[in-house]
Amino acid sequence: MNHSVLDTRRKVMAAIVNGYPGGKDCAAARLGINEKRLENQIYETAGCKPLSDSELHLLEQQNGTHHLPNYICSLYGGVFVPLPHVEELDSVELHQRTVTAAARKGKVDLMIAEALADGEIDASEAAMILALHAKYVAARHEEVQATIVLYAAKD
Repeated sequence: MNHSVLDTRRKVMAAIVNGYPGGKDCAAARLGINEKRLENQIYETAGCKPLSDSELHLLEQQNGTHHLPNYICSLYGGVFVPLPHVEELDSVELHQRTVTAAARKGKVDLMIAEALADGEIDASEAAMILALHAKYVAARHEEVQATIVLYAAKD
């Protein structure tokens, strides 16, 4: 699954709706509207306002995606890091988060090495490096948060 940050709200809405289990018709039904109305809201046609944050959040809860918060955080130069749920954490889950963070760091380092093969980093390479770095930072932060939650002192 591609987890790149989408660069427009319209792309975010389309990705959320298209990724919804059962497709657009099921997403529309979940929101209590017909499919044509949903299309109009995604593309802001026929005088329709876009889907609200709460509607997108509702759909993303079912999808298990984070397109909207990733998009909003990217507008501010940040990254979205979901907080761990204590009931889902154990040492195996923590190890998986550690492995994920390490793999993402490796992707950053590999991209830097590839970009430097010609002695300089161009704009597209810089964008790719920063995108990969944002994913690494998010994974590392998630790992640290999970460690704190899992091993927090019990009062």
